Amino acid sequence: MVDYHAAGQPSYQYGGNGPGIGDYMAQEDDWDRDLLLDPAWEKQQRKTFTAWCNSHLRKAGTQIENIDEDFRDGLKLMLLLEVISGERLPKPERGKMRVHKINNVNKALDFIASKGVKLVSIGAEEIVDGNAKMTLGMIWTIILRFAIQDISVEETSAKEGLLLWCQRKTAPYKNVNVQNFHISWKDGLAFNALIHRHRPELIEYDKLRKDDPVTNLNNAFEVAEKYLDIPKMLDAEDIVNTARPDEKAIMTYVSSFYHAFSGAQKAETAANRICKVLAVNQENEHLMEDYEKLASDLLEWIQRTIPWLENRVPQKTIQEMQQKLEDFRDYRRVHKPPKVQEKCQLEINFNTLQTKLRLSNRPAFMPSEGKMVSDINNGWQHLEQAEKGYEEWLLNEIRRMERLDHLAEKFRQKASIHESWTEGKETMLRQKDYETATLSDIKALIRKHEAFESDLAAHQDRVEQIAAIAQELNELDYYDSPSVNTRCQKICDQWDSLGSLTHTRREALEKTEKQLETIDQLHLEYAKRAAPFNNWMESAMEDLQDMFIVHTIEEIEGLIAAHDQFKSTLPDADKEREAILGIQSEAQKIADYNNIKLSGNNPYTSVTPQIINSKWERVQQLVPKRDHALQDEQSKQQSNEHLRRQFASQANIVGPWIQTKMEEIGRISIEMNGTLEDQLDHLKLYEQSIVDYKPNIDLLEQQHQLIQEALIFDNKHTNFTMEHIRVGWEQLLTTTARTSNEVENQILTRDAKGISQEQMQEFRASFNHFDKGDAEFNRIMSVVDPNNSGVVTFQAFIDFMSRETTDTDTADQVIASFKVLAGDKNYITAEELRRELPPDQAEYCIARMAPYQGPDAIPGALDYKSFSTALYGESDL
Repeated sequence: MVDYHAAGQPSYQYGGNGPGIGDYMAQEDDWDRDLLLDPAWEKQQRKTFTAWCNSHLRKAGTQIENIDEDFRDGLKLMLLLEVISGERLPKPERGKMRVHKINNVNKALDFIASKGVKLVSIGAEEIVDGNAKMTLGMIWTIILRFAIQDISVEETSAKEGLLLWCQRKTAPYKNVNVQNFHISWKDGLAFNALIHRHRPELIEYDKLRKDDPVTNLNNAFEVAEKYLDIPKMLDAEDIVNTARPDEKAIMTYVSSFYHAFSGAQKAETAANRICKVLAVNQENEHLMEDYEKLASDLLEWIQRTIPWLENRVPQKTIQEMQQKLEDFRDYRRVHKPPKVQEKCQLEINFNTLQTKLRLSNRPAFMPSEGKMVSDINNGWQHLEQAEKGYEEWLLNEIRRMERLDHLAEKFRQKASIHESWTEGKETMLRQKDYETATLSDIKALIRKHEAFESDLAAHQDRVEQIAAIAQELNELDYYDSPSVNTRCQKICDQWDSLGSLTHTRREALEKTEKQLETIDQLHLEYAKRAAPFNNWMESAMEDLQDMFIVHTIEEIEGLIAAHDQFKSTLPDADKEREAILGIQSEAQKIADYNNIKLSGNNPYTSVTPQIINSKWERVQQLVPKRDHALQDEQSKQQSNEHLRRQFASQANIVGPWIQTKMEEIGRISIEMNGTLEDQLDHLKLYEQSIVDYKPNIDLLEQQHQLIQEALIFDNKHTNFTMEHIRVGWEQLLTTTARTSNEVENQILTRDAKGISQEQMQEFRASFNHFDKGDAEFNRIMSVVDPNNSGVVTFQAFIDFMSRETTDTDTADQVIASFKVLAGDKNYITAEELRRELPPDQAEYCIARMAPYQGPDAIPGALDYKSFSTALYGESDL
């Protein structure tokens, strides 16, 4: 193709991105030369484009017969452009030479280009040479620019706008489903539906049959030509006999219907405005209902859970209390987290709803009494407080019950030992054997009684310990205190009886003391030394079998040290044992030497050398068992210490990480730059990075679970508890979600109000620095801070600035729109609403509009003015 500016013959492109055609023509109108090779499509385009051109040229008193021949000299082409644009083109050249024709065509192409159209590969030479393909492509470009481009329906334009217009107009008609500009029109019903929608008196639509497309098409084309001044651009056979009618021919024909009925667009625009307002109102009502239900469910769960957490009735056994602790863990892990998410989502929904209400000039949403966000927060705080107190109570109760079990077992052991010792003592003290005893027997009885008194005094400490343990069990509210008290009282009563009997027997023995002779001092010395040594061994066995409970490594190390100290005394105790046994052996040697026949056991004590040896052997057996028990407990406490350090190591990482993220999100919300979408993307990435950290929290939960199962109640290696971590994590997720929601609401505000990025930045600068006079400042504060809280959020400031700087739908505009639908009447009928509005929104209006009471009222008249005012007032529809 020759460069016009270099050689005097220009070439053009169409389908560019200028203000005329836009992106649609860049894709749709790049002339597909191959498609025109289809003879049926070329025939349809020739016929349609010729009729379309003649519909405009006849206004200038002329027409064309052959589309690729009659435009060759450029004269009628320039005339066509003048008629459809209403503008004057440069004066054409009247010469018959080729150059004159090229110049005229170039003037026409220049004019098309001046309207923002870039013609692709179409030059003046091809038009002058009668190139049918290029001529049809040029005419199609003109049709797009001057007949289709300016079509606008809702937020769509050009082809999409024309298609949406067709879909809207034909939606109520059966057997019509317009999805394109080719096969959707083959049966002719769509053409008839368009005419019937606007001029129902011209078409008897119910008599048309889908299986008779030729009749349908001819009917529509003839009615359009006769009554609508739309020339017949195609023959019915052209469409029916083609598998896929030419899209450009159909679009050209349909655009003529659009322009013929353009007067009806005013009513459609009014209906669209009402639809938009009603759709906003319906959506807001739905959001309010969702909020009420979610708030009710959450409050009901909180009110049902708090009494359970506030129940402080202890169980009787530690197993039952541990089950309550496990139930509480399930509540923390399973039941509570979804409710945290619901609470966060409820706040987000509430903020989004209030933002949408402000953007649509609706009154703020006021939830039902007791269902405000603040009510839910108060209930949640009560829940958290009850939860914290419940956990502390559970742990204290478990510690108390462990202490009680330990004391109860210790009481039973000491009581059993004491009862075993006292068995038969009352019977022995009540004997009257001294009445018939010999003098030597009496002396022996006196010594024996002295040894018993020594033994009795040694047992006094054990009785006091038993009473003290029983008292402590009562103070700690031990569930089996009655049986403990009964047993303790029995022991104390028996002890008093033993004391009284002992005193009575001593008096009886002292009466006959003068008759006593010195008995073997060695026996007496044996008895005096054997009794305390025996008591020491019994105490040692009792201590070696004593149960112990510790919670730290230091405590078990203290017990081990005490046990080591005890073991260090064993050599001295063994020497004492050998010395005592040596006394008995010496007495036996003296008796043997003097031929004295002893009457059996030592008369002063029942503690025989066999008993001493037996108990000593028992002590020797219990020492290594105690060693093993202490070593096992030491291993357990070392394991617990490892768990503490393991948890502390992870907690000392996670805790500061959460604190750092909380500080970062605070700075991000203040220092964010770029567009709102960039800010939101950045926040979403940031939020995802926080969510990705969740495995660390789960790991910490697992470690905490091990600590709980090991009944570890303190950890000196960290200041972070699992509760601190959970609360911090929940706060971090909530803060991040709220920050993202704030930016999303700013995007909603910006898009709804048409605020540019520069304006949004200017609003933030104004929000940070504005300073006005007292009266104006008070006015602004009354809008952005109606509750006089002293705090103004950036979202509230954006709403104020958007209302100050943008135009929005008002009650007057809605009233004017209803008036258009009503044909300038002061009332509207249900039939008119159903005809002009979608079914659901028409019924919405009919159900809520009051009867019209004006002097010109007719039966069924509805008052659209009060309805429109209520949409923007405080009354509840």
